[in-house]
Amino acid sequence: MKQGLWIASSIAALAVAMPVQAQEAGGAEYSGEIVVTAQKRVQNVQDVPISISVVGGEDILQQGSASLVDYAGYVPGMNVSNGGTPGQTTITLRGVAPLSAAQTVGIYLDDAPVGSSAIYNRAGAFTIDLMPYDLDRVEVLKGPQGTLYGASSIGGLVKYVTVQPDTHEFRVRAGLEGFSIKDAGGLGWGAQTYVNVPIAQDTLAISGSFAWRRSPGWVDSVNNSGLTDQNDFEQRGGRAALLWQPTPQLSVKLAGIWQSLNSDGNGLYAADLAGNRLGNGHSFNNYVPESYDISLDYYSATIDYDFGAATLTSATTYSKTKSRQVQDASYAFGVLFPLLTGGAVDPGITPFYLDLGLKKWTQEVRLTSPSGGRFEWMIGGFFTDEKTSNAQLVRSYDMNGDPIAGLDPLAIVGLPATYKEYAIFGNATLKLAEQFDVTGGLRWARNKQTFRQISSGAIVPQADDPGSSAESVWTFSVSPQFHINKDAMLYGRVATGYRPGGPNVIVPNVPPTVSADRMTNYEVGLKADLADRMVTVDVAAFWMDWTDIQVVRSFGGVNGGANGGKATSKGLEGSIAFRPAPGLTISATGSYTDASLSEDVPEISGAKGDRLPAVPKFSGALRADYDFELGGSAKGSLGAGIRHASSRLSLVESDPLTARAEPYTSVDLNASVTWDGHWTLRAYARNLFDNKGEMARSTMADGLNQPSFLSISPLQPRTIGVAIDMAF
Repeated sequence: MKQGLWIASSIAALAVAMPVQAQEAGGAEYSGEIVVTAQKRVQNVQDVPISISVVGGEDILQQGSASLVDYAGYVPGMNVSNGGTPGQTTITLRGVAPLSAAQTVGIYLDDAPVGSSAIYNRAGAFTIDLMPYDLDRVEVLKGPQGTLYGASSIGGLVKYVTVQPDTHEFRVRAGLEGFSIKDAGGLGWGAQTYVNVPIAQDTLAISGSFAWRRSPGWVDSVNNSGLTDQNDFEQRGGRAALLWQPTPQLSVKLAGIWQSLNSDGNGLYAADLAGNRLGNGHSFNNYVPESYDISLDYYSATIDYDFGAATLTSATTYSKTKSRQVQDASYAFGVLFPLLTGGAVDPGITPFYLDLGLKKWTQEVRLTSPSGGRFEWMIGGFFTDEKTSNAQLVRSYDMNGDPIAGLDPLAIVGLPATYKEYAIFGNATLKLAEQFDVTGGLRWARNKQTFRQISSGAIVPQADDPGSSAESVWTFSVSPQFHINKDAMLYGRVATGYRPGGPNVIVPNVPPTVSADRMTNYEVGLKADLADRMVTVDVAAFWMDWTDIQVVRSFGGVNGGANGGKATSKGLEGSIAFRPAPGLTISATGSYTDASLSEDVPEISGAKGDRLPAVPKFSGALRADYDFELGGSAKGSLGAGIRHASSRLSLVESDPLTARAEPYTSVDLNASVTWDGHWTLRAYARNLFDNKGEMARSTMADGLNQPSFLSISPLQPRTIGVAIDMAF
């Protein structure tokens, strides 16, 4: 029974458990100003005292990037680990990796957060991954953003900004794409369209888009000959938006986004414990298909009214997310059948079904002063109401696929929860002198959570137990800025953030709640345009203190959530862009990150000085882009990039199960020709030389916590594509 309790608690713990900083990626001809909304007001990125990378939606398209993983390597300080398909991703910024299932990097879609703030919805492993056709840009904010953006942004924030309707011009755009992936069993394709219609000139407009993409698989199974090219997937997404401006003072924006992904399996490889990849080198060892399906419905309403002395903004959103993931857990639980039955049952197959659901309301109201004055200010309030579900089912089959009497189902676990948060915040910039400004902010938030632990099955005790928690948190930020001249700024920043705690799993000797963990960031940076804006420099040095880290630990053989220890992340990140001739941009980005435990954390087998997981010590990229005239009405563009990341760990350095991912270096190319101003032919290659590097490597353990095999998330094999776009 002790083994059964250990396994049951392990199942429950599963739920606990070229972009550059001062220009758009892709290096198109410099337009002079990159506009962002990082501080919830429109600003030039060079005037914001925060380290920010901006990824242009058009550049994502030109470079053939289809997901976050494809362009994250060009963002300094950002690392993305792929769990098998778009959306199964873990994001780290500045070395802050989740050591539990909750996210450390906040995700915003225009004016509101998406994804759960609670600890049982696995937001740290499942991240929204928008298709790029309707994206204006992606803003990546480094360091804690708790003052303006609230919970779960202790490492930073990824903000998707969508294309807004235009009340002036009718526009239509469409594109077709085909691509191949090395070792894949077929070709991939994509189709997308966008239309903008001004209904009443300068007053009312509507826009809509739709995208459909099919990607072929290239991963086989060594244990099931019927599972070949099993990681193919299909994405569909649409968006509709309406903009109404009845007066110059009033603006109303309504939008809806619908997106789904259906995959037959994961893009993961398996290797033995010595690192030798199984089968043909691009195979996994699953017996059953490891499918993943997710759908997102998102609705927003944003109202702005300009009173002259201030603008009142109301942003209301509702989102609904549903996902189902199937994992082959035979290596973890199926191998234990002889132990559980005294040798009466041979090892078998145990599919593990994980169903997650989220329904989320958010409301933010803020009052913002006009920009440009000596004293700029903002005050606001925020509310979110979340209902999450987490349903887990482990089946028990023999090797012929028949249910095993007395062991099937092995476990049924339900972890429904609610999360409500209220917050008030303020932010202000005071211009003390012509060259000296100070920006500061303060936020108070209180969350209340409820939770139930429901379980049954052959190895899980019958239970239906409630839990609850409540906590209040203060965060702040202070940023002095010295303007050397109109094109150069030195800034400092001290900012804090937090990740909410919550009710714990209900088993003996486990604390009833987990507390919030907190981050304090100290930063100095330089942003400058030099030589008549021929050169743009953006560098920042940072030191971040992480306290009360949320971890999963063992309480006398039973796993649960806990707060354990401290860590420090310090480093340097930056970018430089050089424009030696019209149309030519040469850029470089890089980051050095030393993220480690600053004291012993026995809860996770960590010792002082251990490197934190999922963080390369060095990552960087070089890129060159050239736009040129071809004569007549034709224009051309060429682009080349190289991105590199050093090795990363799967767990803290002293954990006996930690694994080290191989470094990777990828070369990417893109080219396009546009004629008549309406037609564009594009071509691209990602990972041109088919580098065998890895985004992540993990040691998979069996039900007795003994090493079983290595799971590898590879850099996607060489991908070559062509596309044609039409725009009027």
